Amino acid sequence: MKRHHIKKRLQTAGPLQPSHLFIVAGVSGIVSVIALRHNFQTMTKLRSAVYTADEKNGDVEGALKSLREHIYSHMNTDLTSGTNTIYPPIQLKYRYDRLVAAQQADQSNSQMYSEAQAYCEQQNPTDFSGKSRVPCIKDYVEAHGVKAQTTIPESLYKFDFVSPRWSPDVAGWSLVIAAVLCAAGLVMLIRRRIAK
Repeated sequence: MKRHHIKKRLQTAGPLQPSHLFIVAGVSGIVSVIALRHNFQTMTKLRSAVYTADEKNGDVEGALKSLREHIYSHMNTDLTSGTNTIYPPIQLKYRYDRLVAAQQADQSNSQMYSEAQAYCEQQNPTDFSGKSRVPCIKDYVEAHGVKAQTTIPESLYKFDFVSPRWSPDVAGWSLVIAAVLCAAGLVMLIRRRIAK
């Protein structure tokens, strides 16, 4: 009995209209907008987790991995917004500052360099350009077992992740469905106009 009732309803509803396709396309478009907004909000939370981990010296690598995986697999997760944003958008300022502070706190290196400079000035008192003093200082420091200080490259603590233009998630598939249904509705409208 139910089967007969459903069949009768479908027959009385008439053939598929372009307006039906446009309505379903609109609903799919709304779902896509909601999913895109959710993607962006999730990215914002993950980005905040990276900043918090950086500030509190937590698991920055794990937070960065979660953020990177989310951005690479979802649309509308671009980190930059607007024209006045910093680049690259993720900068581990606190981690970098801690490393620089640790490097500067190593007083044995600075003391060794002062000793090396005094020694090399005595060895080459007439050299004002530093041409022979620089290799002398380097040799003195290496001979006394202290590693030469190097600057910490900032680029190792700056990140930029690019989101895809389309992704196979709820937002991406609902956009595809909306586009296909709109195209089908337009084709049906054109065919009906030509048929008249």
